[in-house]
Amino acid sequence: MGFSRPESGTLAMCSPEEAALLRLEEVFSATLARINSLVFQPLLEAGPEASDPWGRECLQLLQQLHSSSQQLWDVTEESLHSLRERLRRPEAVGLESLLLLQSADRVLQVHLEYIESYTCCVAVQAFQKAVKRRSEYWRGQRKALRQVLSGLSSEGSVGTALLQALRQPLAHHVQQYVLLLLSLGDTVGECHPTRELVIHAASLFGDLQSFMRQELDQATATQALWPTLSSRLRDVLCTPARRLLQDSQDVPVTVTPLRAERVLLFDDALVLLQGHNIHTFDLKLVWVEPGQDRCTFHLLTPEEEFSFCSKDPQGLVVWQWKVTQAVCQALRGKKDFPVLGAGLESSEPPTCRCGAYTFRAEGRFCQATYEGEWYWGRPHGKGTLKWPDGRNHVGDFCQGLEHGFGIRLVPQASEDKFDCYKCHWREGSMCGYGICEYSTSEVYKGYFQEGLRHGFGVLESAPQAPRPLRYTGHWERGQRSGYGVEEDSDRGERYIGMWQADQRHGPGVMVTQAGVCYQGTFQADKMVGPGILLSDDDSLYEGTFTRDLTLVGKGKVTFPNGFTLEGSFGSVSGRGLHTQGVLDTAALPPDPSSTCKRQLGQGVFPVESRWQGVYGAFRDFVRAGCPGDLREALLGFHVQSSRELRKSQEYLCCERTCPEDQAGRMEDLLEELLQHREPEALQQCLRKALSNSLHPLGKLLRTLMLTFQATYAGIGANKHLQGLAQEEVKQHAQELWAAYRGLLQVALQRKGQAPEEDEDAETRDLRVHSLVLPLMLPSFYSELFTLYLLLHEREDSLYSQGITHLSLFPDARLLEFLDVQKHLWPLKDLTLTTNQRYFLVRDKCFLSATECLQKMITTVDPREKLEVLERTYGEIEATVSRVLGREHKLPMDDLLPLLIYVVSRAQIQHLGAEIHLIRDMMDPLHTGGLYDFLLTALESCYEHIQKEDMRLHRLPSRWSSREPR
Repeated sequence: MGFSRPESGTLAMCSPEEAALLRLEEVFSATLARINSLVFQPLLEAGPEASDPWGRECLQLLQQLHSSSQQLWDVTEESLHSLRERLRRPEAVGLESLLLLQSADRVLQVHLEYIESYTCCVAVQAFQKAVKRRSEYWRGQRKALRQVLSGLSSEGSVGTALLQALRQPLAHHVQQYVLLLLSLGDTVGECHPTRELVIHAASLFGDLQSFMRQELDQATATQALWPTLSSRLRDVLCTPARRLLQDSQDVPVTVTPLRAERVLLFDDALVLLQGHNIHTFDLKLVWVEPGQDRCTFHLLTPEEEFSFCSKDPQGLVVWQWKVTQAVCQALRGKKDFPVLGAGLESSEPPTCRCGAYTFRAEGRFCQATYEGEWYWGRPHGKGTLKWPDGRNHVGDFCQGLEHGFGIRLVPQASEDKFDCYKCHWREGSMCGYGICEYSTSEVYKGYFQEGLRHGFGVLESAPQAPRPLRYTGHWERGQRSGYGVEEDSDRGERYIGMWQADQRHGPGVMVTQAGVCYQGTFQADKMVGPGILLSDDDSLYEGTFTRDLTLVGKGKVTFPNGFTLEGSFGSVSGRGLHTQGVLDTAALPPDPSSTCKRQLGQGVFPVESRWQGVYGAFRDFVRAGCPGDLREALLGFHVQSSRELRKSQEYLCCERTCPEDQAGRMEDLLEELLQHREPEALQQCLRKALSNSLHPLGKLLRTLMLTFQATYAGIGANKHLQGLAQEEVKQHAQELWAAYRGLLQVALQRKGQAPEEDEDAETRDLRVHSLVLPLMLPSFYSELFTLYLLLHEREDSLYSQGITHLSLFPDARLLEFLDVQKHLWPLKDLTLTTNQRYFLVRDKCFLSATECLQKMITTVDPREKLEVLERTYGEIEATVSRVLGREHKLPMDDLLPLLIYVVSRAQIQHLGAEIHLIRDMMDPLHTGGLYDFLLTALESCYEHIQKEDMRLHRLPSRWSSREPR
């Protein structure tokens, strides 16, 4: 909007103060319009030289001042309009409609912006520099300027005249505002509804007077500072917005240990001058600590700590107060109003704050820029570190070091390749659980200590790698050490055993995809000394091997048919294996079941020590009292992969599984354990916990599942590992129960209650089998049952043949063949059609028992399988009782053939694997009881069906026509 002369209006009957305000605004509006034509237009017409950067900056400052002047004129015109409306129609337009009252804060803001622009020009002498370009012109305008200003000296410089022309009218205008508004407040009276508006406006413009004086004083002091500095220092420090607050040449102060020659306190920085050296400290990252005496106070910055001393206590108080208030002002991001240290905000700077800083001192953070939260001069809280070489770290900090969860990206030489570490950190190094995705496409998920892999972890290479590997096990100081499982997909091998210094070392088992198993001692990644080899056809070699698992030296081979070959073995290039020894064919054939069921690893790897890295992390969590802030570090978490992050260009984001407050959530989980301690409620509580991937027990279960699958799935599905797997599942159940007990003790401790007494072994085993094993077995069942299938494949094959032959019998014929007493035959259940005979009816007898037994395969819980067997027994007895017309308890001699009949009709596949799994996993409490009796009966049926006379029986060519009555 352009400037123009204001219109005159007819004054209505209103207060004298309102009329005076109208005249004041008219005069000020006219003055601004005149200053525009007299000062700004000539100043802005003369552009700077192209090679004069200072000239260009001065021009920008003058343009900004001109824009602020225009806004000031606009708001004055708005105020004039509101006053004229009020004076013309006082009955219709209330006093509150005046712009000065209705929008006092907006009017104030326009004045503040003008003052800011004006003082920026003053601080860098923009007027004096602009006048030099047209000095002759401005000397001719002195008379015109005197008409605008009162008291302008004829001897002063034109620059000084311009300063006065742009300041004096505004200062007079604000002064009159205050006087007229105060008088208006007295006129309206205390009960007038607009009195508060009037008093508020008068207070604002009264404060504006104080602010204006302070700003002019600071700008003048800053202007006077620059000529006292060398051009080099001036170029570094001089900016239009910077204001000098204190100079050690005015109030002497000594800085130790830096020994600064001069100390300058600006409104945004503290500057220490030492010869040609400049030490600049951003006030946002300066902490003030009072000294023990009145002669010292301390300053803390991200990389420096120094003290201010003075022999004059009063002078030191001035410095401490001004530094403190300057820090507060810098943190607020706006100047204190009306003066430094005044206002509604606290006059003490917060110890916790946010800011950015680039480290210069040598060390890990050298040249890195940290942006985030600080506490007493140290990164503390959430923050981001960025190094010039492209490294980035986002996460939690404590006392200047990475501490808590953080993500670090480390770029590699290849373009768009980096290592991504999503880990928990402690005192500057990775410690606790982490997920690391490397530029080589390898991924490590596990625990760290002092920046190295340590504890349990999984390292997996990309499927497309030249040699795809996956290691699941224990680490020590960055190397594989302890018990671990490595799978080499390329060679089709899986090693299960001990490690040391990143090599297979100690007892170990090697399983191949071809079904061959080796067990022996490894050293430096190779098998040494005696060992055993089990082939897929159950041949057994006991002897020595070469480092590449070739038979060499003395040994003995036992073939499946019982023949043995004992002697010396070796190999000749291109001619295969050769041996010299004794072949014994006279030995009796071994028991096939004992030959095929040889187990590896048992006794070699104590089950309680295999996965201590998994159990240990949970124990550490419980031992620490289950703190929420350590939950992820000790129990793990899940995050998005860096490859997905790269696609979305959100490298430094990490949405973890559990973003809510961990401490509060842990309290709820522990409280739930206390509320569900009775057996039935406890089992439901454990079921819920184990099925929840966020619950500590659920996390532990999933990690154990991972180790189990890494060992026994895929290549590890070998019948010679069944015993190893079975004892591992039982151990996991015990550890899960111990984990629950540990959490319960912490819950009791937090409530101030007495801890539960230690359990004896018998009580513990009963709890494990009745409460935990049924809940956790489904998580391991698939791999475990596969091993049972493979181990009992031979018996199940014979059993299947027997079932196939028995299925050819009609019901009556089969009952007769099994020597079931005829008075127990349920012929009443048979419904015959025309011309149908009893001996042709099939799958009708004991149908309810058959259907009941078939439900055994629908559950994985051994106890539920035994309950199915018990109900089957009940159905058989119920059918017999119905046939006899009275209640009847079956003796074993009668039960066995009837149970064989039901089993043959149920046709359960892999019954041998089912029976052995039930026997191995059943609750010891049932030993010697009904369940044990029934399972023994089922085992007898299974063995009878495998017998040769069952499998080779042939039906006669012509059936007997005699039917039972």
